[in-house]
Amino acid sequence: MSVFRPTGGGIEVHVRATPKGGRDALDGVAMLSDGRSVLKVRVRAAPEDGAATAAVARVIAEALGVPASRVTLAAGATARLKTFRVDGDAEALAAALVRAVPDAAGDRAPAEAPTAAAAATPTRKRRR
Repeated sequence: MSVFRPTGGGIEVHVRATPKGGRDALDGVAMLSDGRSVLKVRVRAAPEDGAATAAVARVIAEALGVPASRVTLAAGATARLKTFRVDGDAEALAAALVRAVPDAAGDRAPAEAPTAAAAATPTRKRRR
């Protein structure tokens, strides 16, 4: 499943925000327990008075190469899971997002999801 979906006049991006994350960056894709995929975005801003939400919008705008004014919050003002709407050509925006985060298209499993072989392989603890 993809972290975005085309809409009339743009795309909607589903995000899991991490405020006070130490840096402003896209952190890949995460799979929620209900099977939905979300774009992980961390920002330095604290979740006060919408500062973190505005910072997430700026990170998304920068990654897509669009002005911040074209990125608006569609849902999740006070929640960690948010939906942002990005106005513009849906195909170009989708391509830019996939360039920024290759797993965003949903054609591959998220990087943090363990494979069957990795899950079956026991890890060894180092002795000190």
